[in-house]
Amino acid sequence: MFVYSLPLFFEHIHFFSPVDLSIFVIGLLVILIINANYSEKTDYQSSLNHYLFASWSGNIALIWVAIPFFILLNVGLFAADTMAKTGMFTVSMWDDIHLIFFLPIIWWTVSIWRCSTNTHYLILGAFARFLTISVFFEYALKMLIRIDYPRIFFECEELFLDYGNCF
Repeated sequence: MFVYSLPLFFEHIHFFSPVDLSIFVIGLLVILIINANYSEKTDYQSSLNHYLFASWSGNIALIWVAIPFFILLNVGLFAADTMAKTGMFTVSMWDDIHLIFFLPIIWWTVSIWRCSTNTHYLILGAFARFLTISVFFEYALKMLIRIDYPRIFFECEELFLDYGNCF
């Protein structure tokens, strides 16, 4: 996450400085830590049989929801961004990949917010919620780059079929 989009955001867009964004991130983390809840429920392994439904309903341990999908999401987004930067993906293919990931991100966000009480450490629940918010911030950055600054992200010289999307 933020491998390609955040450097472009600071270099070309200049909407926030790194210090402003750091203050905002720390403030958001403090708010999420203050609002973190704790659950006394500890029997999560029985619901691993129906993983998708158990995580959607908040009946699974937080680590089993947060870590696997976060790794898969970041690998997929990094691969899509790398292929778009090198000219292997067209702009519309890059859009399609992000659209395909969007519905699972919504599922993951709901699951994280419901399962964030299923941990022994409040800071982990708050950090998992912060990760979901940061994924949506990443998507907003990518949408801004896609709409307003496509020529600084995509290799528009290499794209013959989809050259019109670079303007």
